[in-house]
Amino acid sequence: MKFLRAAATLLVVLLLSGCGYNAIQREDESVKAAWSEVLNQYQRRADLVPNLVNTVKGYAQHEERVLTEVTNARAKVGSVQVTPELLNDPEALAKFQAAQGQLSGALSRLMVVSENYPQLKADGSFRDLQAQLEGTENRITVARNRYVASVQSYNTLIRSFPNNLTAKVMGYKIKPNFSVENEKAISTAPTVDFGSTPAAPAPAATR
Repeated sequence: MKFLRAAATLLVVLLLSGCGYNAIQREDESVKAAWSEVLNQYQRRADLVPNLVNTVKGYAQHEERVLTEVTNARAKVGSVQVTPELLNDPEALAKFQAAQGQLSGALSRLMVVSENYPQLKADGSFRDLQAQLEGTENRITVARNRYVASVQSYNTLIRSFPNNLTAKVMGYKIKPNFSVENEKAISTAPTVDFGSTPAAPAPAATR
């Protein structure tokens, strides 16, 4: 009896191995690792926001609307429930992406406003925070690209025969991915430094 059970167990293991079970496990872990890095970089950005807002406020107190936008966007990011189930929930992932996109836009507008304050731009703390933000945006782009690639690889694997049979039996489903309007949106970091304020156009010549 014990021999039959052992033989049956061995047969199941061999069948699962031959049907991509181990490969599905590897791809699933790869997706989880890539997602962890995405969260890590987004959290890094969120941690920069309070100091950035306070620094700008010291030179541009009357820019209340823009400062409030950034603060509210960061709060909205923090209110999104980030659970393991989010990776398998298209609506939850879209909500997470929308909140992060709102913060990206608010930070970009804050950087535009900063161009109007030469003393702020010359502040060492602000320059350091700006450099950290730019670096973080680049790392976010890299992390997102890796996550997108990991999900694509996983989804392709579990949709391919005979792996799809194993995935169905074991409960593995297609994972949602970041939605983008075009490939450029996930290969280019949001602009956070718009350089010098464009010069005003020369007045028209009088006759």
